[in-house]
Formats: sequence, C-alpha cells, structure tokens
Amino acid sequence: MLENVVVVFHLLGALGVVVLVLLQQGKGAEAGASFGAGASNTVFGSQGSSTFLSKFTGILAACFFLTSLGLGYFAKEKAHQLSQAGLPNPAVLEVPQQKPAADDVPVLNEQKSGTNTNDVPPAQEQK
Repeated sequence: MLENVVVVFHLLGALGVVVLVLLQQGKGAEAGASFGAGASNTVFGSQGSSTFLSKFTGILAACFFLTSLGLGYFAKEKAHQLSQAGLPNPAVLEVPQQKPAADDVPVLNEQKSGTNTNDVPPAQEQK
C-alpha cells in the first residue's frame, strides 16, 4: 500500500519537474541578450538569485530524489523477503554445464561423407 503511494508521488514528481523545467526561461533569453545587451556581467543575472519557479523546481527535484531512495528501499526489502521465503537468489545460482555427447550433435548429410580419414585422398606434391 505504502509502496503504491510512493510510486504515485514519484511519477507526479517526475512530471512536475519536467513541466517546471520547460516553463522556465533560460538566463539571457531576451532578444537583446544575443547582441550583448543582457545582464551577463552580474553574478546572478538580472532577476536576482532565484525565482519562485526555480525554488519550487529544486524542492520538487529533492522530493523526486527521496522517492527514488524510498523505491530502492522497497525493492531491497521485497528481494530480502523473497530470499527468506526459500526462493533462490538468481545471482548465485549455479547451472551445471553439460557437454553434449558426440552422438547428440546433429551432423548434416554433406558432412558425413568426408568425415572418415580413409576417404580423403592424400595431398599431391607439385613438381
């Protein structure tokens, strides 16, 4: 139940961060900024240190980060519960490797005719 609530907040936070980043103007986005008329000499630009949108974006990004950590914790706990239930950990499973016997390997009819070394003519020397 709590995991579903965290997933919903995580998705809403992701969409919110994307929307807020797209809504904000970049620094020097005015028409005269490309010709040197922008406030490029000031430290924080012409609007001061930060706007409401940039502060809210930072808060929403921090919440997104916390929900990511929460989802990671839930995934770890679910994996731990599965391992306690007797299910094997797929990362440590050992699968026995069996080599096929010579009779089990399929051979084409074209390959069968030249497999006997007595059928192969000896190499002729060139003079």
